[in-house]
Amino acid sequence: MSAGDDEQFDISDTPEKRALRVRLSELREEHRALDSAIVALQEQSGGDALQLARLKKRKLVLKDQIQWIEDRLTPDIIA
Repeated sequence: MSAGDDEQFDISDTPEKRALRVRLSELREEHRALDSAIVALQEQSGGDALQLARLKKRKLVLKDQIQWIEDRLTPDIIA
């Protein structure tokens, strides 16, 4: 094993963390897509209020899921 290999190795990088980062990326993309859908629906003069409420609720759920994953991926800092 060369010295360069040691520099790229991160013992804290686990398959679980990699999976969480992938999921986080997916959730952020869906959150952005919902943002666009909500704006488009709001711009319609006869936008469906029930559909709008559902999209906003889903967006909040995604926000909570994103925050949960970010908390898991951020190391605890002891003050």
